[in-house]
Amino acid sequence: MYVSIAVDPGSESRAKELAEMLAQYGFEKVQRGLWESAFVSTATLGRLKRDLDRATDAFDRLRLFQFPVDETLVLSTLRDKKWRRLVARGGDTAQKASVPVHQAGTQRQRR
Repeated sequence: MYVSIAVDPGSESRAKELAEMLAQYGFEKVQRGLWESAFVSTATLGRLKRDLDRATDAFDRLRLFQFPVDETLVLSTLRDKKWRRLVARGGDTAQKASVPVHQAGTQRQRR
C-alpha cells in the first residue's frame, strides 16, 4: 500500500528521531516534514504506528495517508497522544472513526 506521513514534531531532536525511524522503515523524504513509501505492508504499518506512538509526545503531530485500504483512503492522525481515523469511501460519503475504530458519524462531501 502507498503511505504518506506528514510530520509536525514538537522539537528538533524529535524531528531527527522521527526522520531516522521513517528512513529505517524505508520511507523517503519528499518535502520538509513529508515522507512517502509506495511499498508498505499492513503488518509493517502496524509496527510503524506502534513505534511512532512510543517515540512521540503530546507536542508532536502526525498524519498518515494510506491507500488503498479495502478500496478506501484512510487518514490517521496522531494529536495530543490520541489517534483519530477518517475513512473515505467511494462515492460522496466519508465515515469518521476514532482509534479504536468505531463509527463516529457520516458526513457528505461536496465535489
